[in-house]
Amino acid sequence: MADQAAAADPLSESYPSYAEDESLFALFLREHTILTAASPNDAANSDDDEEDLMLEPTAEGKTLVRRVNCFVPHLQRIKNRDPYYGIDGLKDGGRTFLVEVPLSELVAWDAVRGAELAERATGNAMRYHELFCRVIDSVLDTMSVTGGGRGGRGGGGARDSVDVLLEQRRAQQEARREEAQAAREAGGGADDANGPLGGGGLENDPAAAADGAPGGGPGATEDLPPLLMRRYELRVLPLKRPGNFPPFHDQYREAANSPYPSAKLESAGDVDGVSLRQVRSRAVGRLVTLRGMIVRSSDVKPACTVATYTCDACGCEIYQVVSTKREFLPQRLCPSEECRRQTKNGDTLHLQTRGSRFVKFQELKLQELPGQVPIGHVPRSMSVHCRGELTRLASPGDVVTIDGVFLPQRVAESGYRAMKAGLIATTFMEAQNVLVHKKSYDESSSGNLSPDEKRKLDERIDEIAHGDDPVGALSSAIAPEIFGHEDVKRALLLQLVGGCTRKLPDGMRIRGDINVCLMGDPGVAKSQLLKHVASIAPRGVYTTGKGSSGVGLTAAITKDVTTGELALEGGALVLADRGICAIDEFDKMDEADRTAIHEVMEQQTVSVAKAGIVATLNARAAVLAAANPLYGRYNRRKSLSENVNLPNSLLSRFDLMFLILDVADADRDMALARHVTFVHQNEGTDAKPAEGADAVPMDEDEEDDFGDKDEDEENEQSTTVSSDLLREYISRARKHQPAVPADVAPYIVEAYVGLRSQGTPTGKQTKNGDQTVMTARQLLSILRLGQALARLRFSDYVAREDVDEAIRLTHMSKSSLTDHDQGGPGDQGSSKRKWGGEDVTSRIFNIIRDYSTSSRSQRVEVKLVEAMVLRKGFTEQQLKQCLEEYQSLDIIQLNTTGTHIDLISGE
Repeated sequence: MADQAAAADPLSESYPSYAEDESLFALFLREHTILTAASPNDAANSDDDEEDLMLEPTAEGKTLVRRVNCFVPHLQRIKNRDPYYGIDGLKDGGRTFLVEVPLSELVAWDAVRGAELAERATGNAMRYHELFCRVIDSVLDTMSVTGGGRGGRGGGGARDSVDVLLEQRRAQQEARREEAQAAREAGGGADDANGPLGGGGLENDPAAAADGAPGGGPGATEDLPPLLMRRYELRVLPLKRPGNFPPFHDQYREAANSPYPSAKLESAGDVDGVSLRQVRSRAVGRLVTLRGMIVRSSDVKPACTVATYTCDACGCEIYQVVSTKREFLPQRLCPSEECRRQTKNGDTLHLQTRGSRFVKFQELKLQELPGQVPIGHVPRSMSVHCRGELTRLASPGDVVTIDGVFLPQRVAESGYRAMKAGLIATTFMEAQNVLVHKKSYDESSSGNLSPDEKRKLDERIDEIAHGDDPVGALSSAIAPEIFGHEDVKRALLLQLVGGCTRKLPDGMRIRGDINVCLMGDPGVAKSQLLKHVASIAPRGVYTTGKGSSGVGLTAAITKDVTTGELALEGGALVLADRGICAIDEFDKMDEADRTAIHEVMEQQTVSVAKAGIVATLNARAAVLAAANPLYGRYNRRKSLSENVNLPNSLLSRFDLMFLILDVADADRDMALARHVTFVHQNEGTDAKPAEGADAVPMDEDEEDDFGDKDEDEENEQSTTVSSDLLREYISRARKHQPAVPADVAPYIVEAYVGLRSQGTPTGKQTKNGDQTVMTARQLLSILRLGQALARLRFSDYVAREDVDEAIRLTHMSKSSLTDHDQGGPGDQGSSKRKWGGEDVTSRIFNIIRDYSTSSRSQRVEVKLVEAMVLRKGFTEQQLKQCLEEYQSLDIIQLNTTGTHIDLISGE
């Protein structure tokens, strides 16, 4: 019959044996060892018979490592109540211990049995989580408190109120057990040994009931729910995820037989998570890893895990294990037979909050990253439940990777909502591990590289930093598929780097983020530039003006699903804190929604006073906006504010404003068409040097070349600058905090006063209060741009060259708004493009002649001329070409050293 039953159920052999898994995990806890780095002093003071010291080959040579027992010393410290000090991520002297069980360590311990156990734990995570806890409890029960724990550092082993309460409970349970035993012996009653008097109310504890021992066991500690007495938190980590806390905080992971596949591991590991839409029904109950963005986090509240009741009639304590339930029905009837006989109603139980156990609870809302959402789809979101020490690790706007158990959840446990929902259920994740990725460029990503790769990266960064034009080489890596816009890309690079945020002693804060606005005709790649910059920034958010409301950009008031209370939910600008918020179609926003950005762009805060909630949220984000003209194409006869339908109070908050027009030009159209066809032909710009070689003969036949050969060489060099290299370069540049030296400050003041007196590049004051004039905010913009340029040089001070380049970019942004053609004074195209009736060469010569006339001297210093020309918005190449052209016409003459210019013509 047994054979027939086995044949009828062929899957019975594949069912796991939990008793065998418990014994296997207990053996793993006692036997598993790991490698830790050892110092030479440890080798000199150690005994070879007691400690296993060995040498492991590494890239630098030989490293001394020690093989030590993994879990036993850690569990002994838990038994001794001996806290840790000086561990990153752990509170010094904290009473709650963390026990991490990386499943990769099971595989490293036993490639067969450990791998099978790890697979079963991955597939049935919550069941094995409780199984591992019971094994750890049994191991701790077999240990005794050593002398080093009690009265140790900080009094970690001292008794607390929980110990006193548990001792009283054990005494009461023992007294009631003796009374019940005496009553059974006297009357020969058939009182069940597993009743509430003998078992201490453990029938409400599923974990204790699963032990299989009637009555719990001989030990006094088993009379109480095990969850009530645990002093640790267990975290089960998925495969290939290393532990971060003791005993894994100093684990040596670069050995050849390391359980982790790559030596390029950060402290948190290199396991990439999947998107929410890739998690299917087969993942229910499994240990999964998700990657997304936190868009909302609730307050940290206490959640009951074990409810303790006291009976007024018989005085016994009843324990109800709630575990991970969101809602539970409190016990009303005392389960003892005595209370049932004496009281008809039996409502004698009262909840004792002091005797119950509560843990910290926080609910996060995880949403898909913008790159994970297919075009035309709505981002999916999921609730994540964090308990204990996993709370307060992530805030809205953080990109995280979460390891947890994918579980179903009813919409409501009881009440009208449960009746209305019916059988509909939702899903959530019970978090086991939360990894917060870098929030800004301040955290470098080079720590996960091997020594050889890190050395090559350092050499490449030094090569760019000490090159002829590091700003040009890096700016060309921004959207390389887009042709032209050299100065616009330089401005976007400076926006990514940013200036220095100053906080004065009186509390006043001066922003360091740079705001840029791109305006122009349709089809000039404004949106593509915005999307590329948002993808490069570590916390970049891309949104459109028409599809965003005021509360969607700043903050909204929402109702908390858990408590029903009103809570704040940050918008796009809050989520982009310490990043870049790209707003496309900026002119299409409603006026009521656009006014919410005024405070963000200058004070970089969001003040909310809604529904009784008065709060101020940080929105330290740089705004990159793109706007189209109101009349379809830009009308030169109208002012800037009239063209783009934006108020001057908002335009003045932008540090740089570029006007990009689509003007017909044969040379530029030919170069643009060749670039576009080349990108489509080669599916990118990786083969750009070939194009540069073909372009050189064409440019040599042009009349005015502006040094295109040098530009082609820069393009060849810049093609190797990838997005990852650009991020790492910016990350290192942002570590510098450049200051303005005393000798540069008067130079900035003089330049600002000169620009202020000029009004506009044409020398005429604008009408209608247009924002093309130099304002006091532009002075701060020049300082921010200069600090960003100094950061790109890895310098801690701002030089005059940085100020000249900042003024040139400011001139470029201003002149592009007043030019009669797209080519301004800093345009890299043909010099025959007119500006105010004169070409670029004539305008530079007029500057030299006017200065010679005002100074009453026919000799002018070249450095002085260069400073004046750069301040007017021209480039060094244009100045060099002007000097060569007029020297060939015998109008000017340079001395042999090239330091002075002599005007030899009366013109």
